[in-house]
Amino acid sequence: MPIDSRDAFGQQASVVVIIPCLNEEDYIAKTIAGFSAEPSAIVGKIVVADGGSTDQTLRIIQACANHDKRIVVLKNDRRIQSSGFNKAVELYGDLAPFVIRADAHADYPSDFCAKLLEAQEMTGADSVVVSMIAKGVTCFQSAAAAAQNSRLGNGGSAHRRAAEGRFVDHGHHALISVGAFRSAGGYDEAFSHNEDAELDLRLISAGYRIYLCAGTDITYFPRKSPVSLFYQYRNFGRGRAMTILKHHTRPKLRQVVPVMIAPVVAMSLLYPVVSFLALPALVWAVASLAYGVMLGVRNRSSCVCGSGFAAMLMHLGFSVGFIWQTVKQISVGGPRQKFGPQMGAH
Repeated sequence: MPIDSRDAFGQQASVVVIIPCLNEEDYIAKTIAGFSAEPSAIVGKIVVADGGSTDQTLRIIQACANHDKRIVVLKNDRRIQSSGFNKAVELYGDLAPFVIRADAHADYPSDFCAKLLEAQEMTGADSVVVSMIAKGVTCFQSAAAAAQNSRLGNGGSAHRRAAEGRFVDHGHHALISVGAFRSAGGYDEAFSHNEDAELDLRLISAGYRIYLCAGTDITYFPRKSPVSLFYQYRNFGRGRAMTILKHHTRPKLRQVVPVMIAPVVAMSLLYPVVSFLALPALVWAVASLAYGVMLGVRNRSSCVCGSGFAAMLMHLGFSVGFIWQTVKQISVGGPRQKFGPQMGAH
């Protein structure tokens, strides 16, 4: 049943918006402004869990807080998003029946929180997730965005394209019941990446329901450089391996295929000895680059023509991270059932 979000006086009990961030001076003001625009009857508190920003992020947040007393800064000593979010729920979760996770590196549609609450009330879902559509500002960002929005980059993942409302096993985290979040133990703080998918596995196992909401797609801005994109996807690969090893699940085909890229690239280095060993890597490179050119032509953008190269960085980074994490855990005696402190262990 939907959770009643009104108090005894008929007032909306609202949500707490939690924004984990680190050095987001280019995006944080706009992100906060979108949530500040929603009425206090819906958004009761905006908590920015900062992981030790060294740019102008904290100064910008303080300027925003001077105009909206709902905004507070929470120091996230462990820096990673999972820890910051857990701590925010621990300190502020009693203020509302729901929390909303927001990324500083994204744009949100107007009335985002209100629409999520409507979807929850309509479906009775314990978690309402959204789709994430990438968008670039610089030329390389545009290439990376096109790759992330395509099957070449996302493998057909449901939350990487415009959503059709339905129940799912995973999506980009947005609204979640405080009760469900706490009952499941919150995010596993050993995870710097993929903590959302790992939590969704526990939510589903416990009988909670996750609903992918239509009409609330967020706009995500990819990394600005090839190096940062590679490292981001390396971390994604590490997180995915941790999730699979922790829960003993089978990876999906869209995860298995990119994992093979690092071995294929390594094998191609033996080309001087056995020439045909370079063929798989050559096929992958040509197919990726050609796909990128096709996307560029379709979008009439020379920048998007580079999306094949961006996708190759994503594939290789994911593969390196996945294999590195798997070997690391096996070498120390196999996966553990829990990787780190859960909620309340601060």
